Amino acid sequence: MAFLKIKSVRDYFTPEERERLTEALKEMELKTSAEIRIHLEKKCPSDPLDRAAYIFGKLGMHKTALRNGILLYVALEDHKFAFIGDVGINAVVPPNFWTDLRQKAQKYFSEGFYTQGLLEVIEETGLYLQKFFPYNKNDINELPDEISFEDRPSK
Repeated sequence: MAFLKIKSVRDYFTPEERERLTEALKEMELKTSAEIRIHLEKKCPSDPLDRAAYIFGKLGMHKTALRNGILLYVALEDHKFAFIGDVGINAVVPPNFWTDLRQKAQKYFSEGFYTQGLLEVIEETGLYLQKFFPYNKNDINELPDEISFEDRPSK
């Protein structure tokens, strides 16, 4: 049996899965003013936390008014990922917040269920952060809800 070569990181998810993730982000942002983005790529060229911090800056996620951006970074072929928040988020979450989310996602990711793992993380993050960053009717969506993709050639 031949392996199908995935050419684009978008191909790891069906259009329906991508839509479910985007809709989950939009729904979460109706519960909290926190801003979550998903960034997917094939390979992680460095430590996943370092890479996530780089992508966080590249996407301008540090420019939210309340410094309440969160990045869910996943390198699919390397099976590496990291979740990070801006200073406003880190000021209110407990020390084990990111570790607990990571462990929860790992259970799904290790089985290849990336969409479900990301949906769980989005839901849990939104529910927790609504206490500290409640949604209000004048809330402005400061960051795009669309998934960010980066395709670099696989080696």
